[in-house]
Amino acid sequence: MATPAPLSPEPDQTHLARYPQQLARALGMSENILITLSAVTPASSVFIIVPAILLAVGGASVLTLALAAVVSVFVGLCYAELAAAYPITGGEYTWAARLLGRPTGFALFLLTLVNGVLIIAVIALGTGDYLSVAIPSLSGEWVGVGVIAVTTVVATLNIKTNAWVTGIFLCVEVSAIVVLIALGFGHMERGPETFFQPRTAGADGLESVGMATLASMIPVALFAYNGYGAAVYYAEETKQASRTIGRVIMICLAATVAIEMLPLAAVVLGAPGLPELLHSDAPLNYFLTERGGSAVNTAVSVGIAIAIVNAVIAIILQISRLVFASARDRSWPDPVDRALGSVHPRLRTPVIATLVVGALAAVAAALLPLRLLIIATGAGLVLVYLVVALAALRIRRVRPADAPGYRMPWWPWPPLLLIAAMVYAAYSAVRDSWQPMLFAAGAMAAGFLYYLLYLRPRRDERWTLPDPAQD
Repeated sequence: MATPAPLSPEPDQTHLARYPQQLARALGMSENILITLSAVTPASSVFIIVPAILLAVGGASVLTLALAAVVSVFVGLCYAELAAAYPITGGEYTWAARLLGRPTGFALFLLTLVNGVLIIAVIALGTGDYLSVAIPSLSGEWVGVGVIAVTTVVATLNIKTNAWVTGIFLCVEVSAIVVLIALGFGHMERGPETFFQPRTAGADGLESVGMATLASMIPVALFAYNGYGAAVYYAEETKQASRTIGRVIMICLAATVAIEMLPLAAVVLGAPGLPELLHSDAPLNYFLTERGGSAVNTAVSVGIAIAIVNAVIAIILQISRLVFASARDRSWPDPVDRALGSVHPRLRTPVIATLVVGALAAVAAALLPLRLLIIATGAGLVLVYLVVALAALRIRRVRPADAPGYRMPWWPWPPLLLIAAMVYAAYSAVRDSWQPMLFAAGAMAAGFLYYLLYLRPRRDERWTLPDPAQD
């Protein structure tokens, strides 16, 4: 079979009924699951994000993750049906453009791109913190920049190779989680009633906190779970994607919840003392040292560093396909579209788009303060989920009842409940700090402006949005 040529935005291609099949359709369900779970990187979420919830509400952090898991089911159901209807490598923006209007689609694209690049930088900068436990000299921002450079090169390889690379790394990070689970449930000090007692560290021991504090942590828990919907970014490289992608998303969600909730429950039940655990700046490392010794803490910390590297590879793969899709939809001037929309003839991957994403993330990691990076990415997820829920409310109007692929149960309740949850999350975020939400809204506003000034006047030849490629 001849290798497809890179996309060229010639006039006779602007009204194609379907996208051409350019990427290699080489992944089975299991391989898509490996890459998607690597993008979630549950082990690094347990060590980097979950401790913030643990320190805020103590043992009730397990209840917080359980409540977030319920909301995540609503998210997963919406993602699964939308991905089955539109198995396009561009992900969320392609649904929003078709169901909510092209301006909204491009606004969501820009928010997703900015958030994705900054998340790569945030995650990579955490590598040194865990590697330095074993090798003290491996710390600082330049370790993160180096990780981005190396993983970008790996991400240019063919998609099947990346599936197995990330799969091997995923086994290492899950092994670190198994250590936490074994140490916690093997040394249980208290019962599960602790899960319903929201407490935090105070000057004289533990202090009770209200349910409002617990509720404010649910968006953080959602962020810890985020990534299972990334399966759609590999849809054009997955066999029979329209029939399988919904199942991949729900399987990844279930695995993510289990991998993150079980070790947290084990730590809460098995810590030598809750006051000491909640007074520690790094509660999980405190737990590992107390229950397993410094050697176990060092070994698990190296495993978490590997998990971070794995996540960086997977998210670069994801965001590079987002950029590729935008060029294929003719979002930019022609020379830019030709470069970013090209596919390597042998690797069948968007190499130039991958290198551009890696370069942007490396610059962000080198130049922007970590606190700014974290603040900037905080509220974007709330807006993405809100737009996804709105799109899911409209999907049944355009999708035939006998269409193949996943159909969510209980529609329209999942998107309606998700909208309510995201409105509350947005309110909580603005109440705590308005800057993150302003940043996210500003990114979307810039996308609306670009669409109105550049794409809309050229709407006959740009953003014609063909149907998905046949799978």
